[in-house]
Amino acid sequence: MRLKSLALAIAAAATLAPIASQAQSAVENPWMVRVRAVYVDWQNGQANGSSTDAGVQTNNINAQNQWLPEFDVSYFFTKNIAAELVLSYPQPVNINSNLTSGPTGTINALPPSLLLQYHFTELGALKPYVGAGVNYTIFGNRNNFSFSGVSNALTVGQSSFGFVGQIGADYMIDKNWGVNVDLKYATMSTTVTGQNAVAGQDLGKLTLNPLMPAIGVTYKF
Repeated sequence: MRLKSLALAIAAAATLAPIASQAQSAVENPWMVRVRAVYVDWQNGQANGSSTDAGVQTNNINAQNQWLPEFDVSYFFTKNIAAELVLSYPQPVNINSNLTSGPTGTINALPPSLLLQYHFTELGALKPYVGAGVNYTIFGNRNNFSFSGVSNALTVGQSSFGFVGQIGADYMIDKNWGVNVDLKYATMSTTVTGQNAVAGQDLGKLTLNPLMPAIGVTYKF
């Protein structure tokens, strides 16, 4: 049975090999990298939670908009179809709330994304593209919040998994170098709950859903 399965796997690989080879030969330079400056416009949603003083109320919890660096790597399976891995390093995100007089706290967000793209290559040096994929954000420094004068009083969830959509374009100055404009939208949220002195206080869900316009430099190998 194992020999039969192995024979079938070898036959399948032999069948797919010419197709993969043909697709690869159609792409002269399959690797592309970009460095971007991204403006993160958090589409803050209000969080409904309970208050120890006044029952249920709407808590205006929001993240502060900011500029972030971004690095991404793309691999072209064909001249039109590519996969893009979007990377950064953990970014500090300032969180504010109407429940505190100053900033409520700061969390770190590491938001890698993986997208499948279609590139339009019939317009000469201008290369527009569209993409869709998934975003997985890891939140760190999750307990660095103050509430009613109590430090480390709140915590947020560990991670967020959501959809990301993208439109953009590269303008190639020559065979290797180009400039890039890009716009992404990701669904992203995390829960905010009380601990320590305010344990059990539910501030609800912090809905971030960032809109991310960007400009950068492209290099195609």
